[in-house]
Amino acid sequence: MPAAWQQLHIDLDDLEPGIVETLALELGAASVTLSDAGDDPVLEPGPGETPLWKRTRLTALFDATANLDAIASRLQDRLGIDRPLTWQREVLEDRDWEREWLKDFGPMRFGRRLWVCPEDVARPAADAVVVRLDPGLAFGTGTHPTTALCLEWLDSLDLDGKSVIDYGAGSGILAIAALKLGAKSAVAYDIDPQAITASRANAERNGVADRLEVTIRRGDLDSPADIVVANILAGPLVKLETHILDLTITGGKLALSGILSEQVTEVVEAYAGRVSFDQPAVLDQDGQTWARLTGIRL
Repeated sequence: MPAAWQQLHIDLDDLEPGIVETLALELGAASVTLSDAGDDPVLEPGPGETPLWKRTRLTALFDATANLDAIASRLQDRLGIDRPLTWQREVLEDRDWEREWLKDFGPMRFGRRLWVCPEDVARPAADAVVVRLDPGLAFGTGTHPTTALCLEWLDSLDLDGKSVIDYGAGSGILAIAALKLGAKSAVAYDIDPQAITASRANAERNGVADRLEVTIRRGDLDSPADIVVANILAGPLVKLETHILDLTITGGKLALSGILSEQVTEVVEAYAGRVSFDQPAVLDQDGQTWARLTGIRL
């Protein structure tokens, strides 16, 4: 199948992202995105700050006929830099991307009752609690071990009448699952605007939008919840320990995920004396062992 699109990847190093983005669009890019070129997750940007990484990669999307060699050369000239611009080309096949995603996404069961399914798939069991999902551009379908571990935990709880905070919500899957499992209310928090859009759309899709607050502002998290689930990464979990604990009522239940097995001790030590932890739950994928920590807020 002929290529319909191609991507120009540039590691920006000391280049100003906003300037390169503007120039790429002027040179015909259909879209431009910025991503982490290293492993440095953005936590909470300060007021007026743009959340960027120490090493930022710019990806510009062009149609298949664009001459990327010429575009890269013109970018270098417009930027006025002496060193060669380091870039890579990625050719994208012309596909029906929605069908491509659905091909690998079938009904998935988590625990005893909970299922996550594409929108057009029939209910897999009469007593199934079903979350209908389109992740959009945000993380969270249940296929990754960190999400799967959290979904299994939620399925094991009695959530009737409980309040829930989903910290680092992605697609909103955990907050929506909690509501479908009986929670009274939930807040889905994420710093990514695409996650906010995906969470709201998925809440509408599942008929729980009236019970789900979706927010990008950490200041909106002004009331502690009965249940808090934070599926982010070990580093942010440690750095945000006080904040996450303040969101959990005394005696409330807490789940921490996004943790590699070798990081468990570091996270447990950060929360020592304030959480009574259960034994970690683990799940392997692609040679990595992921862990979920759950416990009671003391």
